Amino acid sequence: MLLKIVFFTSNYLLSSYASLVVVITTNYFRVISKDWTHVGRADASDELKLTFALKQQNIHLLEERLRLVSDPDSAHYGKYLSLEEVASLVRPSELTQKTVHSWLQHHGISSCHTVHTQDFLQCTMTAEIAEKLLPGSRFHHYVRDGQSIVRSSGPYAVSDNVHQHLDFVGGLHRLPPTKKDGNRKQQKFKGEVHLGVTPAILRERYNLTAADVGSDQDNRQAVAQFLEQYYHPADLAEFMSIFGRTFKHLSEVDQVIGTQGEGKAGIEASLDVEYIMSTGANISTWVFSNSGRHESQEPFLQWILLLSNMSDLPRVHTISYGDDEDSLSTAYMMRINTEFMKAGVRGISLLFASGDNGAGCRHMGKDQNTFRPSFPASSPYVTTVGGTSFKNPFKVSYEVTDYISGGGFSNVFKMPDYQASAVEAYLKTGTSALPPASYFNTSGRAYPDMAALSKNYWVVMDRVPIPWVSGTSASTPVVGGMLSLINGQRFAKGLPALGFLNPLLYKLKGQGLFDVTEGCQQACLDEQVQGKGFCSAPSWDPVTGWGTPNYPALLQALLNERPEL
Repeated sequence: MLLKIVFFTSNYLLSSYASLVVVITTNYFRVISKDWTHVGRADASDELKLTFALKQQNIHLLEERLRLVSDPDSAHYGKYLSLEEVASLVRPSELTQKTVHSWLQHHGISSCHTVHTQDFLQCTMTAEIAEKLLPGSRFHHYVRDGQSIVRSSGPYAVSDNVHQHLDFVGGLHRLPPTKKDGNRKQQKFKGEVHLGVTPAILRERYNLTAADVGSDQDNRQAVAQFLEQYYHPADLAEFMSIFGRTFKHLSEVDQVIGTQGEGKAGIEASLDVEYIMSTGANISTWVFSNSGRHESQEPFLQWILLLSNMSDLPRVHTISYGDDEDSLSTAYMMRINTEFMKAGVRGISLLFASGDNGAGCRHMGKDQNTFRPSFPASSPYVTTVGGTSFKNPFKVSYEVTDYISGGGFSNVFKMPDYQASAVEAYLKTGTSALPPASYFNTSGRAYPDMAALSKNYWVVMDRVPIPWVSGTSASTPVVGGMLSLINGQRFAKGLPALGFLNPLLYKLKGQGLFDVTEGCQQACLDEQVQGKGFCSAPSWDPVTGWGTPNYPALLQALLNERPEL
């Protein structure tokens, strides 16, 4: 029997060479030694939950369908698929399902749950059985900041006849990002005078009136919270009592999917919920709570599985979560991209924060650096939101780049057709101000797609108003809330949800948005770039995208069945 030899680090990159299938990943031992403390070997009886991503069918047809339903020039624009139709399209073949099930049953594993699309299996087993199922794996306990996880510290092997039916196995190696990657910062007051961003400030800047609130009972929006981040209902109620007096709003989340923790509230979770519900005011809001309390679960993957298993979902989801591309495998990211496509063909808009590290920086060796793109921000199938700040900190003025705003070019995903002309124009007109070509991939997916204010927000946490909270986890729910309002207006006219926004956004070429043309993001502190990444410019740029929302103009641009392009 041929074996798949897995050389292990932080994820699961599958590639074939002769009769061996080799999994090569990076940086795991560096991450473990830096951020996590090894406690000891897992007990043989420790319970694990591993996720098996089965190979799907018809991915090329799924991608083509997404293009058609998202392109306003297509006769299929807005004609979304149901979950059942998506399942029929991508469901793994009978051979794949039989092979994987038989393999698991052969090892005595019967406690498995699938999703509606049948392309994921989540199975419970002991550490002892897992190590027999995946020879070479050795499970250990690790802790960090009170959080405990179980992960494998060694290579594992899977027979080749099984490998060809799997994209990856989740719950073995993948580590939660460190808190600094959570896309939020609390700024310390350093003498600058700024009263801070509140819902009233946002409504003034983006031209939302008191009448711009939701009214459609079937319209819903959602945020997802991970990594032991929780919102508290009392904080939301207090926030709205302080900052929501001038517009109609809801003070309670309608539905929590998952487990809502009872511990201390998190700034990021509070920020997400409070601001999507104040820009997307009076709209039913769901919270997907994926704390990853089971030691072998991966919270982000749990959220992905929920999307594949729920037929009735909110139309807008905002997520403030990301990792460096180079810390993940191509196989893992490609499969997650397919999950994003599955959401898009159902008419769901996925918005991701672009990150708070500017262009990022990866040290490749002595005097050799490159920029460091982030995923899922770099996915071609999501709308990525960057960050801005006021030019004049004393008043509601025009916006400039927030230096933390994540953005750049993917090293994994090619540039999608919908953005090619916009990015080409930026690269041509900004030649003199561009970083050296060795720092980024000019043919990669470029992001972000749009932006909003990301600096100096007020948040209520533990019933206390907290100022100067910053990050693209602020700008993302702000944009998401406005897109939810626009969906409500579209529903009132009998139009479909916006769905995957990017093809339409790039065809609008900045219509309905305030262009941001000043400021640069942070990057590598070295001789060549001296801490400066990409800079904003007229039209699209890889720091603020097409700009920030001018709500009434954006509403007008997106309210037409066939928007005027």
